[in-house]
Amino acid sequence: MTIRLGVFGGTFDPIHIGHLIIAQEACERLSLDRVLFVPARVSPLKGDGTLFTAEQRTEMVRAAIAADPRFVVSTIDLERPAPSYTVDTLRLLQEEWGPDTQLYFILGVDSLLTFGYWYRPDEIIRLARLAVISRPGYEPDLIGLDQVLPGLAAATDLVESVHIGISSTELRRRLQEGASVRYFVNEPVWALLQRYQEGQA
Repeated sequence: MTIRLGVFGGTFDPIHIGHLIIAQEACERLSLDRVLFVPARVSPLKGDGTLFTAEQRTEMVRAAIAADPRFVVSTIDLERPAPSYTVDTLRLLQEEWGPDTQLYFILGVDSLLTFGYWYRPDEIIRLARLAVISRPGYEPDLIGLDQVLPGLAAATDLVESVHIGISSTELRRRLQEGASVRYFVNEPVWALLQRYQEGQA
């Protein structure tokens, strides 16, 4: 029996309700058995500009997903040297979970538009299907993208999701300015954020 495994990577700096909604939508629309949340040590595209430590980010992810048995955290990217390239992560996860596992790499539609320029994109679509989170009514030009990377359209599953206008960048800005992020995160993450802030006082 094939296991359908979603792979959701990111810095999660911090994780917020938008991330959880994306994982839920991917799970339900693609009948995924599990979604792995994979915190990155350092994003190759963003550098080391994180607000929280790798340990804090992982703790927040664990807390955020603890109530949903479909969601699991993987520290695979934190256990190897930076930078974290998607193709390496997927290769290691395929080895770990075995040949009876179909990987679904979860990414936003904006990332799909530049996917052909990622590191080893041809290898990524050999290892996993792309679960592309799209805004309702928006259809990316898969035929055009297929000309940049042959096989991309066939490897893509579009997942329509409600648009949640929340970003970790916005949350970091609010936290640095002393503004509340109380309703942008779930209760366990909010409790941790308060604890981290008290530790800095």
